[in-house]
Amino acid sequence: MIFNDSKSKSGTKAIGLYWLIEELGLAVVPPAVRSEAIRGARKTRIADGTVLEQYPLAYGPTDLFGHLRFAMRYEPIELNVLLAFFENVRRDDFEAWVKSEPVGKYARRAWYLYEFLTGEILDLPDVPPTDNVLLLDPALHITTTGVRVRRQRVIDNLLGNRDYCPMIRRTDRLNAGQQQQLGEEAKKIVESADPALLARAVHYLFTKETKSSFAIEGEVPSTDRTLRFVAALGRADDFDTSDKQAFVELQNSIVDARYAQRDWRSIQNYVGQTASNYSEIVHFICPKPEDVPGLMDGWMRMVSRIEGGGVDPICAAAVTGFGFVFIHPFEDGNGRIHRFLIHHSLAKLQFAPQGVLFPVSAAMLRTPKAYDAALNAFSKSAMPLIKYEMDDQQRLTVLSSTDKLYRYYDATPQAEYLYEAVAETIRKDLREEIEFLEVFDKAMAAVKMIVDMPNARASLLTRFVLQNHGTLSAKKRRQFPELRDEEIVRMESEIFRAVTTKEFA
Repeated sequence: MIFNDSKSKSGTKAIGLYWLIEELGLAVVPPAVRSEAIRGARKTRIADGTVLEQYPLAYGPTDLFGHLRFAMRYEPIELNVLLAFFENVRRDDFEAWVKSEPVGKYARRAWYLYEFLTGEILDLPDVPPTDNVLLLDPALHITTTGVRVRRQRVIDNLLGNRDYCPMIRRTDRLNAGQQQQLGEEAKKIVESADPALLARAVHYLFTKETKSSFAIEGEVPSTDRTLRFVAALGRADDFDTSDKQAFVELQNSIVDARYAQRDWRSIQNYVGQTASNYSEIVHFICPKPEDVPGLMDGWMRMVSRIEGGGVDPICAAAVTGFGFVFIHPFEDGNGRIHRFLIHHSLAKLQFAPQGVLFPVSAAMLRTPKAYDAALNAFSKSAMPLIKYEMDDQQRLTVLSSTDKLYRYYDATPQAEYLYEAVAETIRKDLREEIEFLEVFDKAMAAVKMIVDMPNARASLLTRFVLQNHGTLSAKKRRQFPELRDEEIVRMESEIFRAVTTKEFA
């Protein structure tokens, strides 16, 4: 999108990154944060999905590098914008600006990002000994612990690398999610449960996650494919995300054998639907097949970095899982692997208690609009910048260079969504399954106190009564001819008592 108007609807003038985009006509995904210079006091507003950070007029820069400096100081870093800026600014001018502020921390940040993003080494001497400066401001971004870079005396705390580096902004919504201490909440639920009961709950949750993940794709897996996926989930923490062959074997295990692959995809694919006139409505265009190997190599190195870099586990799961599905490296199975990778991150980073799985796919299945919104937040920003054509065989060809759209993107919407999905699955699926089993066991024990039935018979009767909201239907009653009516009435009463006297936490 090329910005031709330097003013917002309110008539205020953009500063920082938005000014650079508008001034230079940069064709980039617009940042989620727009800074403006206004008459009046400092304030933050939300308008049309954009965060408006409004500053008094005195903050307004007066030249090109003044706006870059403002961005380095006050705004979240946007790698796609900065790369486009570096490609459009004269190298000599940029070097002269850095030389004018040889130890300035904002110039050093910009200088490091110039060489990081372009791969070009500027004609500048290394910074003399001075304090190191964080590349990303932790108050504005989710970061890694960082790596010291001697040349610019910066600490590179990016999530990724030159080949693949999403960003996550700190937002009120994300901060609220982190303050909930979901990991501790899950740990308390697990520790308070009887071990034998917990084992039954976990077995159910693994199966529920598998069926939900397939259901999102509109599939009902065979028993064999279900068992294979459950087994894979059980080993998710040990899955080697740096091993291409491991991904190939995982893909082969979860798709129909006719669509198993031996390598990354070699065709251009897209996500769409057929209209009534048989034309295709394209919702998302995947990276070009020739870009996939480089993107996946960068993605793999990013995952290694965040898993060893002290990154918040749910944020790590967001860029790992959603990043994979945006690259779409296979022709089939990408969605299921994307959700599998969320579990990998949560288990690998020890957010999920050992051996316990949160069926995130169940939450996604219950609220498809929220899940789709998280996916579409990426596609809606990228699609306007992709030029393509489609032939009469519904084969799509991408005509423009697009790899940067997938390398550098804002993963904040996916991280915000995943926090809420994980919270729901901990509080609903994990807690409710444990509480249900507690009630069920209590009710079944009460039934056996009335008649010393075999466990299988007592379990079946208890399930029938609970499923029918407290009574045994006439049809199901015929399956228990050995029981007297007054015994059935007493059993129904005891089952009702077990349900109504449960003290839910």
